[in-house]
Amino acid sequence: MTAYYLTTAIDYANGDPHLGHAFEKIGADVIARYHRMRGDDVWFLIGMDEHGQKVAQTAADRGLTPQALVDEVAATFQAMWRRLDISNDQFIRTTEPAHKNGVQALIERIFEKSPSDFYEKSYEGHYCVGCEAFKQENEVVDGRCVLHPTRVLEWVEERNWFFRLSKYADFLKSHFEAHPDFLQPSSRRNEILSLINQGLDDVSASRARLAWGVPFPRPTSDGEVQTTYVWFDALPNYLTATGFPNAEPRQQWPAQLHVIGKDITRFHSVIWPAMLEAAGLPLPERIWAHGFVNLGGERFSKSAGVKLELGEAIDRFGADSFRFFLMREIPFDTDGNFSWERFEERYTSDLANGFGNLASRTIAMIEKYRGGVVPTVVRNDAYAADARDITAYAEAMDGHMLHLALEAVFRNVDSGNEYVTSQAPWKLAKDPALATALDETLATLARKLAIQTVLLAPYMPRKAQSLWEQLGGPGIVSDQRFASLDSLDPSGWTMTKGAPLFPRDGPPAA
Repeated sequence: MTAYYLTTAIDYANGDPHLGHAFEKIGADVIARYHRMRGDDVWFLIGMDEHGQKVAQTAADRGLTPQALVDEVAATFQAMWRRLDISNDQFIRTTEPAHKNGVQALIERIFEKSPSDFYEKSYEGHYCVGCEAFKQENEVVDGRCVLHPTRVLEWVEERNWFFRLSKYADFLKSHFEAHPDFLQPSSRRNEILSLINQGLDDVSASRARLAWGVPFPRPTSDGEVQTTYVWFDALPNYLTATGFPNAEPRQQWPAQLHVIGKDITRFHSVIWPAMLEAAGLPLPERIWAHGFVNLGGERFSKSAGVKLELGEAIDRFGADSFRFFLMREIPFDTDGNFSWERFEERYTSDLANGFGNLASRTIAMIEKYRGGVVPTVVRNDAYAADARDITAYAEAMDGHMLHLALEAVFRNVDSGNEYVTSQAPWKLAKDPALATALDETLATLARKLAIQTVLLAPYMPRKAQSLWEQLGGPGIVSDQRFASLDSLDPSGWTMTKGAPLFPRDGPPAA
């Protein structure tokens, strides 16, 4: 069994979960469920980034302590992920004592392994509280951060510990060259290589006059104890979650995949690898930087007033349909748009009229013509078409192109509905001499439907299980293995039609 350690970015604890958070968590959950169904030993980590100036300011504005604020926000996020069936194995919070100890241990390890990599320096520059980062001139337009245009940049002057990031430019270029899949998709890789080739500046590793965070383990030369800069606190969560620095971690480092948003690619593919190299630790195997989910062409932003109530979107057609829509409509390698109109169109065309209709018709005909028992499956032309779609699905999933995997599934759904039309089982049923042809038609449809249910299980776990039970499939659908999917044989299964999976009117079945 192959270990597969998968992480998402930890969410910043200063607001409610939004569509961008959901897109990332659902996408990573689809990947995690897919790998479990491949037979991998999956450990799926998500969590909360709970330190930093922005959290402290938000807490003060609400008259709360920072800890009270992050406790409240963490509970809200966890409730949302349960509602969306996010199957994480661990939920880490950066306020946990074990994480704080791990961060300090990592910094001390860098001091030990690479003694010159931390040094003191007086610094001044524009600081974006929204990004929790100092901004370069090319990241500032009209005196504001390009990612948070409603926030006023702060001019910060202080003496901090700095990390010698500039030292690692050649190492990073060599790593990118030796591991072409280290950062994907290729557009993100090209952006970061261009950034590295322009030269890297050293980065602040601590902040003065900020109490809410992990204390930097060593004071400055004048005896001041500073706070670890929030990114040097947040990024190590992937490592501290394994139990670092304990000798026997719960999950072996390195991670096989970090799933993040494109706006934090630099931190994950430049600063984080440099930190690990400085500490003498292995790098994550792969980083996938997805794009943004836009609303009416604008990026979701609480501060800019571009928002959508996540709960309302889930309520529209249910959690599984919402999961499906985001993965079907928004490419996982670039930006995409959310609209209510497209949501309703996808629900109606793909789920109600497409997959749901095929399931309803198939089960109803097998009940009507064969007492609910699937006839013996025989190999025919549909086998080859199914095999091509299974292969296309696997290739897309292995490449994290989750939207393309769904395209393969719905090619198969379309071919199933076309097969019903061309074979016209209701006509075959009228002639006893065509009983064999009817058996083959019904068995072919049953097999297609069973395959589709397995392929859709990572995307719509509840609906897939509900349909699996109607099909009479053995056990639970998530116990099926993709390696043996081509040999799936539903002959003899007893089908029982239940409530419509995707009703055209009214709330969907649970």
